[in-house]
Amino acid sequence: MAYVITEPCIDTKDGACTVACPVDCIYEGGRMFYIQPEECINCGLCLSVCPVDAILWDEEMPAERLFLRDVNRDFFADGVTGWGAPGGWDKSRTTTLDHPFVTAYQSPSEALIS
Repeated sequence: MAYVITEPCIDTKDGACTVACPVDCIYEGGRMFYIQPEECINCGLCLSVCPVDAILWDEEMPAERLFLRDVNRDFFADGVTGWGAPGGWDKSRTTTLDHPFVTAYQSPSEALIS
């Protein structure tokens, strides 16, 4: 995997990355987008257009955030969508489901209120 969508996408879902992706490897979940690692061609276009800097190259991710590679990969596994590698996003591949980490995620401001 080369690119990973991270926490700033949660509840933002701007979508500029999906428009820029030439292979449609970015899929929409309930609270954020996810990159299908087997379909990504590592072009970096998504990274260059993300307005909230939510997309990182895994080789430059801090160690404490590397688990987000698994979050993106596991979204496509049986435990969440079961989509595997569908071969490119289309409207049938949009869901309200999210990886359990994303479902439970509270932004830092939400955590202060709780």
